Amino acid sequence: MTALPRTLQDDLARVRPPYAQSATLPPACYHDETVLAAEQALLFRRGWVGIGRADRWSKPGDFSALDIGGVPVAVLRDKEGTLRAYANTCRHRGAKLLEGCGNTQRITCPFHAWTYGLDGALRGAPRMAHAPDFNKGDHGMIPFRAEERSGFAFVCLDQETGDIDGWLGDFDAIHSPWPLDQLVTTRRRELEVGCNWKLFLEVFNEYYHLPYVHGGTFGEIYGEPDPVDETTGAFTSQFGLTKGTGGLKESEQEFALAPMPGLNGRNCDGTRYTWAYPAMTFAAGTDAMWVYEARPLAVDRCHVSMSVCFPQATIDTDGFAARADHYYQRMDEALEEDRGMLERQQAGMTSPFARQGRFGELEPSVANFAFWYAEQMTAA
Repeated sequence: MTALPRTLQDDLARVRPPYAQSATLPPACYHDETVLAAEQALLFRRGWVGIGRADRWSKPGDFSALDIGGVPVAVLRDKEGTLRAYANTCRHRGAKLLEGCGNTQRITCPFHAWTYGLDGALRGAPRMAHAPDFNKGDHGMIPFRAEERSGFAFVCLDQETGDIDGWLGDFDAIHSPWPLDQLVTTRRRELEVGCNWKLFLEVFNEYYHLPYVHGGTFGEIYGEPDPVDETTGAFTSQFGLTKGTGGLKESEQEFALAPMPGLNGRNCDGTRYTWAYPAMTFAAGTDAMWVYEARPLAVDRCHVSMSVCFPQATIDTDGFAARADHYYQRMDEALEEDRGMLERQQAGMTSPFARQGRFGELEPSVANFAFWYAEQMTAA
């Protein structure tokens, strides 16, 4: 991995608690190729990376080909129902085995037809009988760790990293009022946004921009948030009350769906915004949850996935599809409002005159990520 320039390390050293006194991340973190290479190595290839909702792989044989830290990865559900992850690379001469997503009962390399089971074991290798001491058991797919927690899926490429429960800390406890593991994904959308991956996740986790960017859609729904939670894991979380549901526009509150089963007290009147480091974030509202993943495509482009989830009991109610469309429209409109501003922000970040700023009082979760990020990027 290329070492970060000393000047950048010095700038990152200024990013430290308390957030009211901290500098923001240096602009170079949003447009420098050396920084992106370091992020891929230190954040995506070492840590536990959230890859969205686990029900994306609901049936045995369901698979997706992902890029995590520049590494081709295959995620799938095996015949026993266990979520698995492998290097998406043939053990013969390295061709990518899977593309896109779908369902399969075996994995066959398109180059020379080496075939693997869903357990990663090499099942067939045509024309290899001539090779002395060739043992199919020595040439299975390279496994990575894959885990499910609270209905989310996580993958770790580094065998030296601690287990998922140590990484997440008190994640389950903080989110225990919401039945996260029981929510069902009803819509998933994927798109490309012209900004650095961190900018996309940052805007989702701060209240500062709401009246200015979303004033005509849902910005007035959100009141002053609670103080950011103190957490022990690699995530930040903050709860805030809302006037109605945050999952709908101000003008469409009459289409609100029922609260999640078991939710009570203040949790029925607000939304919890959480960022699971490095690249997955979600909002657990009174009636729905919306989830975003952001993966770097380049320093100024990211691949974004958006999922919307509801309890099964809500999905089973009469008229759900028509009401849910109003939630999807709100998510789409919010995303487009953010996208326009984020692409302007990306353009400004590339200026040679851009400098580190200061965090506003409505940006503590953005600051928490910045503290974690600076520590990870300077620890090596």
